[in-house]
Amino acid sequence: MDRAVSRQAVTRGNVPLYRQIKEMILDGIASGTYGVGERVPSEPELVARFRVSRMTANRALRELADAGVVERVPGVGTFVADRRAHGELLAIRDIAEELAEQGHVHGRRVLAHRRVAANRDLAERFGLAEGATLIHARVLHCRDGVPVLIEDRHVNERVAPGYLHIDLSRETSYAYLTRVAPLEEVEHRIHAMAPPPDIRELLALAPHEPCLVVSRRTWSKGEVASVAELLHAGSRYEIRGRFRP
Repeated sequence: MDRAVSRQAVTRGNVPLYRQIKEMILDGIASGTYGVGERVPSEPELVARFRVSRMTANRALRELADAGVVERVPGVGTFVADRRAHGELLAIRDIAEELAEQGHVHGRRVLAHRRVAANRDLAERFGLAEGATLIHARVLHCRDGVPVLIEDRHVNERVAPGYLHIDLSRETSYAYLTRVAPLEEVEHRIHAMAPPPDIRELLALAPHEPCLVVSRRTWSKGEVASVAELLHAGSRYEIRGRFRP
């Protein structure tokens, strides 16, 4: 049998066929079956293999392309795209890689990493029932020994089942999540705040220095995968953007 799964897996349950095909391709990307730049099954191959309509196969590939997961090259095929997603002003990047590229040393301290029950706000943002189980992690990131970012993240264990067991002192959340839960959609919100005493102390902020908060919600496999509050020291962070109207 081909490296993709059998038709029986596609037709189980009440999930629409196009979405099941999407999820199987996403699973193949997450497992490394389809690497960046590698070809995924074409529309005719999906139609023949799973006995679905051309419209169903096209919708699955089109939605993956719209989400930036794959790139479609007319007359050639559909290929796995670079999984680093970019917004208009904010690029989603691994802070460890970014600091290394800038010639800095990245350090981190894990402050929390445990299962928690979703409160009403988190349940609403994840689309889950209040009290549902999430994985909470809080990590302090440093640049050349100076604290620059507190990453406060909640993860949907159903989308990233191994997140509780990774060593966050050795692997960043970004590295793990992009490997097991390829991005389909990202939402950003940015606001400034006067940090509470514990945040001010962790980031070594001056008495009246503000904190810039980037709230990020990501989707993978049709579900909210992660909700993160990224708290930056106001004097040590800037947003850069360049575009043509």
